Amino acid sequence: MRSIVLLAIGSTLSLNAFAQINSQTTIVTEPMGPASTFRVVVTSGTVNAINYRHKDGVTDVDLAGTALMSSAEGKAKVRSKRGTMEVEAYFGNLDSPRTFGNEYLTYVLWAISPEGRAVNLGEVLVGGNDRSKLTATTDLQAFALIVTAEPYFAVRQPSNAVVLENVVSADTKGTSEAVDAKYELLERGGYIPTGYKFDPVVLDAKLPLEFLEARNAVRIAKSEGAEQFAVESYRHASELMSTADGYATDGHSDRKQLIATSRETVQTAEDAREIAVKKIDEDRAANERLASATAQAQSQAQADQATRQKDQAQAATAQARAATAQAQADMASNQAASAAAVTSAQADADQSRAIAQQAQQNEHNADSEKAAMRAQLSEQLNKILETRDSARGLIISMSDVLFDTGQYSLKPGAREKLAKVAGILIAYPSLNIAVGGYTDNVGGDDMNQTLSENRAGAVRDYLVSQGVATNSVTSQGFGNTLPVASNDNAAGRQENRRVELVVSGDAIGSPANATTGSLQ
Repeated sequence: MRSIVLLAIGSTLSLNAFAQINSQTTIVTEPMGPASTFRVVVTSGTVNAINYRHKDGVTDVDLAGTALMSSAEGKAKVRSKRGTMEVEAYFGNLDSPRTFGNEYLTYVLWAISPEGRAVNLGEVLVGGNDRSKLTATTDLQAFALIVTAEPYFAVRQPSNAVVLENVVSADTKGTSEAVDAKYELLERGGYIPTGYKFDPVVLDAKLPLEFLEARNAVRIAKSEGAEQFAVESYRHASELMSTADGYATDGHSDRKQLIATSRETVQTAEDAREIAVKKIDEDRAANERLASATAQAQSQAQADQATRQKDQAQAATAQARAATAQAQADMASNQAASAAAVTSAQADADQSRAIAQQAQQNEHNADSEKAAMRAQLSEQLNKILETRDSARGLIISMSDVLFDTGQYSLKPGAREKLAKVAGILIAYPSLNIAVGGYTDNVGGDDMNQTLSENRAGAVRDYLVSQGVATNSVTSQGFGNTLPVASNDNAAGRQENRRVELVVSGDAIGSPANATTGSLQ
């Protein structure tokens, strides 16, 4: 199967641009619980997007078939209107969507923003003359157009069965600006969990396509666990499906009434499926936090033990020094005393020095345990996000892919990684976590300062929501004042758009080569 890149997470495009695609694909399998296995394909590469500037007239866009359906073709006209973009698209030579699997019954046209947000523009029907037409509107200004095969019209995430995508034509306006791209697609077969028996919908020419999609939607919702994790919504979808079945078997029923009920069934079943997937993901996160409870208790006990040992070592050192001083004073004041008294004082001094040495050894052991704990924590965090050691503490680095451009709401992928980080940090409750937000120099200083503060605050609030103690997490925005790379090019600006978590505390000590005042 051909690898497909859609759109970028990156800086806002300022020119009319179009896409040429160069990509690689990685398949990720994520266990979701006993009811289902949810699979996505994460595709990354280089891509451009069209920016339809406000009130800039009509832009003609060609759509070409992919390797999955090379005969397919299409054209679209994009009109800029007051507050919206109107897309009028025509398609031809579309084969049956069932080519890609028994669960695929229709096609959907998508608009994809440069930040990777997919918007369902509507269903593309295969006409009797192999041509189809669709008119829709979107609030996006910069986007690309693709067509995917889907099990029903109301899906909220495109599948990787992409049959059409926009291409560069001779009259395309503007110039291209390349940005790094990453986007998630449902793998073909991803609607059917591993081990689940899915009976294909039997096509019946006498029944409308909407009725067949409704059956598909209810079956898929059940396969994703909606019957267990979205009880009310799934029950409502099942009742609507029963009503539609009644209309379908009653030869005197109004066909429009059957179609309307079927479409409502599809939307309700999709809601139930999405609720179930979200609930399963929440349960998984809760189980991970529960699993970390034992590690938390053990880590806290180790930290307390190390602190007690250090306190005891420091007290013993002070006592030994005092005893040594006293012994030396006694020796000076009793020089005229007998040789036996001098020998006794010397023995006391030797004993005091031995106690001091032991105390220093205990203090060294306590520092070694902290160093081991620091290395263990760094290794755990590094498996999730890039982590480095510094004089300030362990620094967890996250790039700007956590957020949409100019926004501070965390993306689902970012929440998943931060949930795992939180599960580790709550096992070390005595530590301090300082969240810092940084931006590039694009835009005004005040805007960048506010954006960095909001992003740092969003990360802090999410860590607290995942169980990290409120009084142990702080946040601060630094705007564009502390770049780590040049802002003269896109690569450097992307490095500068980041959020850093600085983890510190006495329980993990400091690195042996720490330099006071270092920012890295």
